Amino acid sequence: MLGITYIAALLFSIFGMTMLDYKYKLAFFHDAIRSAIVIGITVTLFIIWDIFGIGLGIFFKGDSPYLTHIMLGPEFPLEELFFLFFLSYLTLVLYRLIERKPWKRI
Repeated sequence: MLGITYIAALLFSIFGMTMLDYKYKLAFFHDAIRSAIVIGITVTLFIIWDIFGIGLGIFFKGDSPYLTHIMLGPEFPLEELFFLFFLSYLTLVLYRLIERKPWKRI
């Protein structure tokens, strides 16, 4: 049961970001196509970054009981894909929130 803890936390966090996005129309609920392109490019760049890091011996999976141990490649666990998506989505939502400057509204 511990093996799904990390991915469950990531999915819960992605769900929370989606609810914020829905409420404030920040990313996918503002412009789905543009958001998908931005996040797709960002996740792809992060995957390339990870591949280079793994190849250089900088990144490694480790041995955690919280991982599913489903590997997409050498030293590249399934959870990494969800983390990279979450990181990209969070950054886009924060950027759009700051761009709106809601604290300046009176």
